[in-house]
Amino acid sequence: MNSHKHARLTLAGRALLVNRVVEQGWTMAAATEAVGISCRTGFKWLARFRAEGAGGLADRSSRPQRSPTACPPEQVRQFEQRRRERVPLWRIALETGRSLATVARHMARLGLSRLQALQPPEPVRRYERASAGELLHIDTKRLGRIRGIGHRITGERQHRNRGIGWDAVHLAIDDYSRVSFARILDDEKGTCCAQFLREAVDYYARLGVKIERVMTDNGSGYVCKAFKAACAQLGIRHIRTRPYTPKTNGKAERFVQTSLREWAYAQPYESSAQRHAALYPFIDRYNWLRPHSALNHQPPMTRIPAMNNLLRLNT
Repeated sequence: MNSHKHARLTLAGRALLVNRVVEQGWTMAAATEAVGISCRTGFKWLARFRAEGAGGLADRSSRPQRSPTACPPEQVRQFEQRRRERVPLWRIALETGRSLATVARHMARLGLSRLQALQPPEPVRRYERASAGELLHIDTKRLGRIRGIGHRITGERQHRNRGIGWDAVHLAIDDYSRVSFARILDDEKGTCCAQFLREAVDYYARLGVKIERVMTDNGSGYVCKAFKAACAQLGIRHIRTRPYTPKTNGKAERFVQTSLREWAYAQPYESSAQRHAALYPFIDRYNWLRPHSALNHQPPMTRIPAMNNLLRLNT
């Protein structure tokens, strides 16, 4: 039942009205006065009850019985055919003599308002390398520097800090093990990107993992000579994602979101240094303790042979 907000009677109220008149012997004037409606409305519900039974007390559709200007089904099929030929809605309206609103309404019902709806969605291609080190995903995220708790926490707009700059968070995650590494550097330029790559390779080497390939997006810091030279020096093959296709580097994108939720925005920080100090405990917890859904709810370090043995000894 979908009564409007000003309706005096619900289905149960109409049934009570009819019961008082038919079964209890109330007069229509008394019954309608008790529920706050007119006698005319009361007689309407009584007539429906006598003609249709209890089902007549339900709401009826407000749709008109006749719609002489409505689009016939053949014309709607014509709309659909032309739309599937990628014809704009306004042109379909001109060709058929209908208004743009009419054509748009029917296309919305068919789910064809946007041209992208005419293309079948690309199948999800999930992949995972066979061993740690085969592919390292790298990405960056800029975070505004902090000088006191901001207005989003305090609610006081005068506490906004403008012009204090940005921190560039560089993040890496191994495709197979999901073991991660992160550093906060001055910027996202090629020199810092190359520096981060070297630090990441050293970190994984201490875990007994040799990095063979690295995947990045097409940011300026990754297509410059400094990053290219670092890859050549380290003997790493550099793979770049397709333009405007961040899902190719999906593991890094997912790790960025996890880092924001569980570290950067997990609590109010009073300074950038305080947020910086919280990064390394978060990375350690992520690698050693945090269950990962893609790893059967085991922490990433369980996929590093040497570290897995250490975890077993500790437990």
